[in-house]
Amino acid sequence: MSLYDEGHTIAGWTGFGIAAVGSAVIGWGVCAASLPLAAGGLAVTAVSVLVTWTLHLAGWGKPPGVRPRGQWGMRVRDPQAREGHAGCVSCRLAGRERRAGVPAPAAETIPAESIPLSPIE
Repeated sequence: MSLYDEGHTIAGWTGFGIAAVGSAVIGWGVCAASLPLAAGGLAVTAVSVLVTWTLHLAGWGKPPGVRPRGQWGMRVRDPQAREGHAGCVSCRLAGRERRAGVPAPAAETIPAESIPLSPIE
């Protein structure tokens, strides 16, 4: 398994689901030649961006890059979300950007042995 686990979060999958519905409505509007339907699909897609951003800031999205094995799970909240992530556009837009030179606070890690990666383990 890769150490890079980007997008495998509650925020990522929720945003994807809403955006997929919005894209389907846009497609329906194009096929039906309905401008209001296509505009409604665009609105739903825009809402997906806002929902994903809100969930990321609430700790349900993870920063890009390598994370400890204890934080690989999808249902594990990010303990450093309040301080912001270094280099994260979402955190920068919210005014939570942490400078690259400032170390992150020590996060509570879960031992890797306690999280099974598959039903076999």
